[in-house]
Amino acid sequence: MASKISRVGVALELPCFSKISKRVPCRSSSVRVKSVVSVGDQKKTFTLEKSQEAFNTAKNLMPGGVNSPVRAFISVGGQPILIDSVKGSHMWDIDGNEYIDYVGSWGPAIIGHADDEVLAALTETMKKGTSFGAPCLLENTLAEMVISAVPSIEMVRFVNSGTEACMGVLRLARAFTGREMIIKFEGCYHGHADAFLVKAGSGVATLGLPDSPGVPKAATSKTLTAPFNDVAAVEDIFETNKGEIAAIILEPAVGNSGFITPKPDFLEAICRISKENGALLIFDEVMTGFRLSYGGAQEYFGITPDLTTLGKIIGGGLPVGAYGGRREIMEMVAPAGPMYQAGTLSGNPLAMTAGIHTLKRLQLPGTYEYLNKITGELVEGIINAGKKTGHAICGGYISGMFGFFFTEGPVYNFDDAKKSDADKFARFYRGMLEEGVYFAPSQFEAGFTSLAHSSEDVQQTIAAAEKVLRKI
Repeated sequence: MASKISRVGVALELPCFSKISKRVPCRSSSVRVKSVVSVGDQKKTFTLEKSQEAFNTAKNLMPGGVNSPVRAFISVGGQPILIDSVKGSHMWDIDGNEYIDYVGSWGPAIIGHADDEVLAALTETMKKGTSFGAPCLLENTLAEMVISAVPSIEMVRFVNSGTEACMGVLRLARAFTGREMIIKFEGCYHGHADAFLVKAGSGVATLGLPDSPGVPKAATSKTLTAPFNDVAAVEDIFETNKGEIAAIILEPAVGNSGFITPKPDFLEAICRISKENGALLIFDEVMTGFRLSYGGAQEYFGITPDLTTLGKIIGGGLPVGAYGGRREIMEMVAPAGPMYQAGTLSGNPLAMTAGIHTLKRLQLPGTYEYLNKITGELVEGIINAGKKTGHAICGGYISGMFGFFFTEGPVYNFDDAKKSDADKFARFYRGMLEEGVYFAPSQFEAGFTSLAHSSEDVQQTIAAAEKVLRKI
């Protein structure tokens, strides 16, 4: 256990590099896109006039002008951009500005945007139909791939989002244990279901909302919280609520308070405590699944939970989610058992196809070594640029997931993350946007790299970061 975690180093100070495989990663040339940043010898003028016009229209059509809050740039200020197209590691807005993208559709685009092989497979699948509302062979194929990859999963149920997966897994944990209380960690986000909107991360943290109006007290009265990386706090909760805790749910590496890694032995201790108290351990791997390693965070850290939620990557950029775990637990799910959950588009052929072809690519030799290498170069470069220009900064990464904070650190939990200089991040963010680099528009979100990101992308990003950091 300890030897595995040490690969992260003190991941929220200067990171150490994992040993990089000598195998050459197999990367499709179809996802490489050269940056076009000039017209002749003249650099293109950065403007967001079309985005501004379209966004003003959108605000009269949709709440806040968006369909997910963080996209509105509330915490970073400035004009939200409207995207026109994506390819590989790059994206273009409707004003024609080009960006190196480190959001990756919030994680799914691990092999790069609009991959030619995935698009070709989707085209063939669409010829047969887009949704059946009935079983199809593609569900079997993706289920077999997920089960063979993720240590904790013996059976899996596909749904349509990470939120839906977490809703289902919570109901299942309560049904299996006959208990109602759950423990979650401050700053961890498990979707917008009522029971989880307690000291949540992601957009809730970005907007500075303590909880959400419209959530009945009864819906959250059985949700208990503890600081991430605090074993003693978890032990105290169990001591106070003996025999009442159904499950502990957590992001094994936090991605919704920025990027925060577990301390050595934290996950092992949580696993032990849950077993000792007859509670289930749930890993929310919607972000980390198939990203930290092919078997997710649980394979990377060597800790096997009872249940796991997945999303993002397993749909290859299409809406998807899943929850799975031990067979004896999963057989409680209808129609095999009494715990009801259903979905009109669950297991739809398009999401299954995109997921299958994305996972096939991730199985190729050198995949995760390349992600670790490219991400390490990026994070180390940004941190060095920050220190060189006189800023307090720390950060870390594992494989294709990363984050940094404008604070000396280290950052071990949400309270530590909130010490980061959010105003400085906002200035940095807007400056990087003008330099053609797109990070998540919030201090409290992780970043993502892909197999399509090149050393050229990374070096261009580091140079832009140093330029912006000198200005702010």
